[in-house]
Order: sequence, then C-alpha cells, then structure tokens
Amino acid sequence: PPGLHGIYGECRRLYPDQPNPLQVTAILKYWLGGPDPLDYVSMYRNLGNPALNVPEHWHYVSFGLSDLYGDNRVHEFTGTDGPSGFGFELTFRLKRETGESAPPTWPAELMQGLARYVFQSENTFCSGDHVSWHSPLDNSESRIQHMLLTEDPQMQPVQTPFGVVTFLQIVGVCTEELHAAQQWNGQGILELLRTVPVAGGPWLITDMRRGETIFEIDPHLQQERVDKGIETDGSNLSGVSAKCAWDDLSRPPEDDEDSRSICIGTQPRRLSGKDTEQIRETLRRGLEINSKPVLPPINAQRQNGLNLDRAPSRKDSLESESSAAIIPHELIRTRQLESVHLKFNQESGALIPLCLRGRLLHGRHFTYKSITGDTAITFVSTGVEGAFATEEHPYAAHGPWLQILLTEEFVERMLEDLEDLNSPEEFKLPKEYSWPEKKLKVSILPDAVFDNPLH
Repeated sequence: PPGLHGIYGECRRLYPDQPNPLQVTAILKYWLGGPDPLDYVSMYRNLGNPALNVPEHWHYVSFGLSDLYGDNRVHEFTGTDGPSGFGFELTFRLKRETGESAPPTWPAELMQGLARYVFQSENTFCSGDHVSWHSPLDNSESRIQHMLLTEDPQMQPVQTPFGVVTFLQIVGVCTEELHAAQQWNGQGILELLRTVPVAGGPWLITDMRRGETIFEIDPHLQQERVDKGIETDGSNLSGVSAKCAWDDLSRPPEDDEDSRSICIGTQPRRLSGKDTEQIRETLRRGLEINSKPVLPPINAQRQNGLNLDRAPSRKDSLESESSAAIIPHELIRTRQLESVHLKFNQESGALIPLCLRGRLLHGRHFTYKSITGDTAITFVSTGVEGAFATEEHPYAAHGPWLQILLTEEFVERMLEDLEDLNSPEEFKLPKEYSWPEKKLKVSILPDAVFDNPLH
C-alpha cells in the first residue's frame, strides 16, 4: 500500500543494509475488528554514533497511526495536503544490552497501548508532550516509568499520497523527570536529557537499567535550570486527561434542565462537536508566550476529531493561536452558576498547585478533561480572553464544560490552603477544601468514585 511504502522508503534510507527487519505484526488487523491499531512495528539495529557518544541501540518504528491504505478502512482520506491519518507514527530507541542478538518485543506492545489511546480519545501527540504511565515500561523493576515525546533525530517527515507523516520518538523517563516536565515544560527536560549521556544523550536513547535521575546525576540541573525555568516561564502544560467531575450546587439536583453532574439514572447532555473540538485544542495547546493569552479558537473542519489546518509543530503544540477567541453566541446557552463543587482523584488533585502557580499566576488557562465521560473543567485567569467565565460571573458552563475564573488574590490564598497536596504520602482520602464566601468546594476522592459512579 502507498502509505506503507512511503514509510518503508524512509526506513530504507536509514537502514539500507536491513531491507527485511524483524516485525511485530497484528494477527487480526484493527480494520477487521482486532484490538491493535498498529498493523506493524519494525525493529532495526542501529549502530549509534561513537563520535557523538551515541550507543548502539534498537530502533522501533510503528505503522498504522498514519493512513497506510487510503481507502477509508481505518482513516478518512482527506487529500495529500494535510496530515496522513493522525499525522504521525511512533518510534522508540532502546539501548542494546551486551550480548543481545535480537530486539526485545515489549516496546511494540507499549506502542500499541499508546496507539489505542490515540484512536479511542482522538487526542494526538506532539513533541514535548508527556505520558504518565505509572509502571516500568518493560514490566521490570526499572525506574523508567513514564514517557516524553520528541521528534525522532534521524527520521524525516514523509509526504505520502495520503498526506504528511512525521515521526515522534518515545523517551522513557523517571517519575521525578516527568514531574519536572509538568511543572516546567517537556521541551526543557528533553534538552537536559540530551546533555546527560547516560540519561539519553543527543538521540535520547532509553536505557531501562538507568538507576539515577538527571537531578541525582547533576544536582545543579534542578536548581539552576528547572526551578529557574518554572519561575520565569511558568508551565507549558495546558491540560490533562483526568478523573474529575463537578456539581452545580446552586440548583437542586432534580432540575436536570440546568444542572450538570454525574446523574444516576439519567442521560446527561453530551458535548457539542464544537465544544469537544475546543476542549481538545485547549488540552493540546498552551499559550502564546509573548502576547495576550487567548483560549484556542473553534474550528469545525475536522478529521477524526483533529484540525486539518493544524501543522504539527512545536509552536502549535505548546502555544495557542492569538487570532480568534470563542464566539459565545455560536455555542449552546451559557449558564452562570452561583456555587460549584469540584471533584478530582488524587493524581489529578496533585496537579492543582501546578495549575494555579504555573498557569494562572502567569495569565494562562488549564483544563481537566474527564477520561470517563464528557465532563471538562477549565481554570482561567483574568488575563485570558475569550473565556465565558467572567469576574462578574466566575463560574459558567456550556453543557458539561465548566469554566472557573480565579483572581490572582484568590489563587494565592488557594495555594496556601492546598499546600498539603504537595505531600501525597501524608494524604488521607477523601479530603475536602472549602471557600464558603467564594461558594467553591474541592474534594479529592478515591479512584473508585470515578471508576464506578454508583459509589
């Protein structure tokens, strides 16, 4: 198939001596009802580059996130100018162990897991993104338990008959490195990893035997680079998929017409297509660094939930376009709420200080999008244009999408009151925080509440 042929051509350019690499193949293809979205994962032996201190490693390349066939069996064919399928394929570089004659196959299953997330959520990945995995990538005892994503250092974008394909490389990281990427930004941590040979080096090769974080290897990196970067830049993390919910406390729960909650026995309204697209954009993009921050514009032209006009670049993945704001009258009716109750699981709740300090105090916005339903919660500061929450009406909703506007003074107070969220080891669930005069309540609840609404 032409799409497959295009990616093979780029692989042959890099590996002319390996025309028939080992492959992991989906036995029952996704388009025939199989569980694995990637048709193939090719595995190459890369000799590295001794002059650059790049060790020998295994190089994995996925086939299936882009459009391989062009006949709508998996991806809608939309022409040659935009992205092919989701617009990218995944790669992974794993340090070759001494005496290893064949590549381990576990990275292929890891890539299938990431591909399943993309297909199910229709959220794409961009360079600088992070993935919280919470488990050693190879199911060992390794400290490498999360991932960052970056451009593959060797593979060039490919123009296929079905659109453009770029190559995003998975980089295994420790928990401390993931947290630093969340608090500051993924690109900054990737640059630090490139400077530490045992932690990735210039080609960001994952070593599952790495026992130390970059901050343990070089303690100055935390203070001189990361802490300074957080203080200066804030966080470029504009949102997360999370376990979250919200209740409108200003209306009786039985008033289903105007209340939004997890309602047992009723069917809550679903997000409109425009709302869904805008939440995706809010999650996908941060803010324009040197101009007034604006919530991303709505774009109705979609393919698999993605904007066709969005070029996969570092700028787009971390910053928003400043040319257009939301036009509220284009959406369903905005409801002003008097009092709200926010609910998060512990992992999501632990990011609230980041949201407040790293985003809102820098004049930005932050979105929690529920992974178990349509619910979304966006925090905005007074500097964000285009929000439907205002200083006069700080709590506002479009269907199941809630926006909360917090003043700088209130953010500072919340940070003091939520200080214990930074010490998860001392945390007892459930935990409740309340600001009665602001008519705001926040609860940190066990995961089971979100996994099973009947709890």
